[in-house]
Amino acid sequence: MALKNIRLEVMQTLEKEVDSYIDQYLIPPEKIWQPTDLLPDFQKENYMDEVTQLREEAKELGYDFWIVLVGDMVTEEALPTYESWLMDMEGIDQHGRNSWSTWIRQWTGEENRHGDTLNKYLYLSGRVNMREVEITTHHLINDGFEVGTGRDPYRNFIYTSFQELATNVSHSRVGKIAKKQGNKSLAKMCNLIAGDEMRHHLAYRHFVKTIFEYDASEMMIAFQDMMQKKIIMPAQNLRQSGGKMASAFDDFSNAAQRLGVYTTYDYIDILEKLNAHWEISKITNLTDEAEKARDYLVRLPSRMLRIADRIKIPEDANRFKWVEPNGVV
Repeated sequence: MALKNIRLEVMQTLEKEVDSYIDQYLIPPEKIWQPTDLLPDFQKENYMDEVTQLREEAKELGYDFWIVLVGDMVTEEALPTYESWLMDMEGIDQHGRNSWSTWIRQWTGEENRHGDTLNKYLYLSGRVNMREVEITTHHLINDGFEVGTGRDPYRNFIYTSFQELATNVSHSRVGKIAKKQGNKSLAKMCNLIAGDEMRHHLAYRHFVKTIFEYDASEMMIAFQDMMQKKIIMPAQNLRQSGGKMASAFDDFSNAAQRLGVYTTYDYIDILEKLNAHWEISKITNLTDEAEKARDYLVRLPSRMLRIADRIKIPEDANRFKWVEPNGVV
């Protein structure tokens, strides 16, 4: 009970600053980009020319690319799961509409645009089986996810700090591949989405750094716990129609690694960046348990690198119902 009360006290202390975080890290709906800004405008007389250009540019992208893009889109479209998960954290009052719940709602509003944009792009491209994609999204929302955080804000903010940077990396890399293949419109979409993810990462990273100032030992233990469990991707339960829960995630992940969109080395790099920003190695005045946690976190990147060097990624792509073999290059 005492531990829970400390967390609530820290959350209530941080809440006094949340409104300023909203102003710093989020953008009002009227000022931020919207999906329609990036897609063919069907109110214009020449909308079909824009659709034709979009479809022509999409022809140059290969099979693994479409698997990764669909997987990224489905992950974004499972947003209802993520909002309900965050709203359940200790210290969040969605009924009294405290500042934390305001943050989550406005963060959700920004994130919602990502799946909306990519969904419409995929639909217009004509390169994927949208019904199969929609079934996957439906399953992912139905199945939910469990990332090992419980209702603990410390663990949740570790997760979001890590995951937002991971999605920034993934969308940025997809954008670079699209640009290299001459698909400037998709590249712009992905780069703007990546920019949002970076702002959100900076916010959650700041939350954790501030918590370290108030409750360093418990924050350190929470960080160690999350890294021991491993940061599970939101799409871990990914499946196709007729498949079992989580049956498609490894194939999706392998496609991302083959393309260099998101790899084991990126995972390690994110950990190193978080360790450096939170100055994990310099934090002192910890409990004995927290000191052991700190030492574990400092050594972890080098341990993971040794393992990563031995991992072999399958060279052949498994076929997905999302993308017809004769539908892409």
